[in-house]
Amino acid sequence: MRYLVIILIILGGLFMVSNQKDYKTVHFKNRYGITLAGNLYMPKNIDAKLPAIAVAGPFGAVKEQASGLYAEEMAKRGFITLAFDPSYTGESSGEPRDVASPDINTEDFSAAVDFLSNHPNVDPEKIGIIGICGFGGMGLNAASLDTRIKAVATSTMYDMSRVNANGYFDGMDAEKRYALRETLNKQRTEDFKNGTYAKGTGLPDKLNGDEPQFVKEYWEYYKTPRGFHKRSINSNGNWNMTSPLSFMNMPILCYSDEIRNAVLMIHGEKAHSRYFSEDAFKKLKGDNKELLIIEGANHVDLYDNMEKIPFDKMEEFFRKM
Repeated sequence: MRYLVIILIILGGLFMVSNQKDYKTVHFKNRYGITLAGNLYMPKNIDAKLPAIAVAGPFGAVKEQASGLYAEEMAKRGFITLAFDPSYTGESSGEPRDVASPDINTEDFSAAVDFLSNHPNVDPEKIGIIGICGFGGMGLNAASLDTRIKAVATSTMYDMSRVNANGYFDGMDAEKRYALRETLNKQRTEDFKNGTYAKGTGLPDKLNGDEPQFVKEYWEYYKTPRGFHKRSINSNGNWNMTSPLSFMNMPILCYSDEIRNAVLMIHGEKAHSRYFSEDAFKKLKGDNKELLIIEGANHVDLYDNMEKIPFDKMEEFFRKM
């Protein structure tokens, strides 16, 4: 049960901000009135409206981590890009802190599209999104709802509803799921009585050696200078213990088979999470959908390994918007 509630720990990646483009922090509201904070990257010497990409991921990471790395690199390639902190995390608003929602986090992508659609340098007919890990599933979910999203790329995707409801590798049956619901709903009663929100289990401060390999990979990223960030829940905190509840009962990707625009799904050959992308891809329809498996790559390689992340392919993909 311990590692089941690490389900919201997915992705990040620190990077050095380049001086090759303009960069500024922006704020915009989603449909629920939550103010989101984002970093906007602008290519140099703009002389026409440009295609744009919103980037997020994953739950618990911040815009200064992997989403920023992706946004910075795609801006070098001529796209206006926006890496943003999801609701209730990072520098975005929302109370209580450190909580997630399949509805609101899907909405966060559409709010980013709202912002980009109204930017004077953006071609509103050429807006795409990149969702990394837990926000890969949210991005795919957003693309099934928001027809303004002309292309969506997912990188090392998690289906957060599936992993919360079924556990890793679908190892949780109905009896175990009921027991988890009992535990989490009991905690709700305690949270209300105490006026606070108890925290769930996150990454340990130190490894004892018997953790699953994927937990070791997360730790080596989030808990070391490689990916640590003080505002990242995955690095420096814990999600609220009751955060999984809505995901357990509200599956995302129900209408992913109705996505008409282009989809590129990227996953590592050796990633423990590979089955999320493979199964989600099977549901997609149309000849503008592609699953790209990166040879030799594990889950964490697609956080920040510039030799593994297929940016050339992503550029080619988004140029077709």
